[in-house]
Formats: sequence, structure tokens, C-alpha cells
Amino acid sequence: MTTRRTLIAASGGLLAAPRLARAAWEPSRPVQLIVGFPPGGGADLAARAAGEASSRFFPTPLVVINRPGAGGAIAAQQMAGMTPDGLNLLVNGGSESTSLPAFRDVPYDPKRSFRAIIRLTRQPMLIVTKRGGRYADLPAVVEAAKRAPGTVPHASSGIGSIYHAVFVLLSQAAGIELLHIPYTGGAPSLQALLAGTVELAVLAPEEMAGLAQAGEVRPLAVASAERIPTYPNVPTIKELGWDVVAENMKGLAGPAGLPDDVTTSLHDRFRRGMQEPAWKTFLDRTGAMDGYLDGPGFQAAMDSVLDALRATVRRPPA
Repeated sequence: MTTRRTLIAASGGLLAAPRLARAAWEPSRPVQLIVGFPPGGGADLAARAAGEASSRFFPTPLVVINRPGAGGAIAAQQMAGMTPDGLNLLVNGGSESTSLPAFRDVPYDPKRSFRAIIRLTRQPMLIVTKRGGRYADLPAVVEAAKRAPGTVPHASSGIGSIYHAVFVLLSQAAGIELLHIPYTGGAPSLQALLAGTVELAVLAPEEMAGLAQAGEVRPLAVASAERIPTYPNVPTIKELGWDVVAENMKGLAGPAGLPDDVTTSLHDRFRRGMQEPAWKTFLDRTGAMDGYLDGPGFQAAMDSVLDALRATVRRPPA
């Protein structure tokens, strides 16, 4: 497994990092932001943007580390076993927190193994095809799957991932069977789509922004409750007639037992970063939406999605 580290610190920022008046705790070494997916995916991009925007509020560097695999469960398992000292944070809120535990057993408790710190983004999820693909719209996909069950291939970021969950919910709502081909993240899914290995994928706006503008990929529907500003002409799955509503989200958490003062300090530093021009530029450029919630609000939002998916797939909580 490849570990990729990226140092996010503005030149000279370590000498001039402002101190927060309320923060009794400060990190003693670089803070690691652990991402359970490969570089280039939605979780990775959000982590790098948050790190860049927040770096000047930390006296030590912020380092993004990619530990992809198992729909984010490998990184989550690692985080659950770490010392709750504030120096290792999980980029969570997606598959590892809200969908994977609804599909299979995981070696951590998504509701109790972590302490949520802050939610950063809400991420719409779009079903997309490539330029020249044979489906003009989502109803054409459903019709093809009804004619020939199990022959329409789609990518996901892993079995039980939140991207996989969108297709599971659509399949149940429309009464169809699709051919699932799992990958390790959004970026590999996009590569498979562009290569023609699959015909459909679910992606976040930031994962496909440049290719969509160039016409290389074409969104067919969005899984949000309402149409999104960056793609106002793309219908929701629900308005097309299938009761499917789902959104991804990204935030930060530490291991359970993270002390109150550490949690508060980390929350306040990243919250200040969310007011920075670099963060707002990231949102404008990618189409991700500011999804700020404090730690308890973030945990409640994750639990709500997980409970809904568990009810859908009829898997009781562990």
C-alpha cells in the first residue's frame, strides 16, 4: 500500500502562525490528516484544501496522508486505535462512517470509536457517463437495465461505499439490477469511466469539474434533494421518479477519548481556516458546498445517514 504525504504549509507560515486566544492546547509536531482514499478523490481534495486554508493557524505543519482501501475502512481502523492526542485526524463523514457499516461488519464502531471535530463540506453526488456514452439520460439507463439485468456496468469507490450506496438505492427504487465494479476511490472510478471500462460512475463535483467543463464527462442526475447551483440543468434522481436522496460529507475526527481542550482547539483552528479566501476558492472552483457543523452536529448527521442506509439494506446495528 502506497503512502503519499503532502506537506501543506505556506512559506514562512510556521514562524508567523497566530495563536488563538482560547486555545490552551497546541500541537507539538505535525498534525496528520489521514484520508482513506487515493489522491485526487473528493476526500483527498477536501483534506488538502482544508489544510492549505488552515495552515497559518497552526504552529506545526499539516500533512495529508493517503491510506486507501476497503472503502475507507483501513484508515478508519487505524485511526480508531491511535492515541487521542490531536496529532492524527481522520477525514471522515463518507463511506467509512455512513454506508460501509450498513453493508458489512467493520473493525470499529462508526458511532463510538471516534470523536467528531468539525464538518467541512456537503458534497453532492452525481451519476455521470462519458462523452459519447450510449445513455442520453438516467431513464435510458433504467430501461436498459430492465431489458438486460446485470449488463450495465458502473464503478464505485468500493463495496459498501457511499458511491456504491447511490446505485444500490437506485436499483432498489427502480427495480433493476446493475453490474457493480468496485474501485478504491473516486479518482480510479473516474479513470475507469474515461477508459470505457464502465459506463456509469458516481462522482463529487470537485472530482469531475475540469472534465465536465471540457465535455469529457456528462452528468445524468444528482442524488441531492434539490438541483445544485453548479449543474442547474441536471435533474435530481427524485424528480425523475425514484425516491433516492443522498449526499456525501467530509469533516475531521480524532479517536474516541480526544480531550475537550484538544477538540476545541482543533475545531477553532479549522473553523478559522474555513473563513479564508483559499477555502472559499476551493468551494467555488469545485462545486462543493460549505457544510459547517460542530462536532456533535457532525456526528448526528453521520448517524442519521447510517441509520437510514441500515434500514434500507435491512442490516441491524452491531
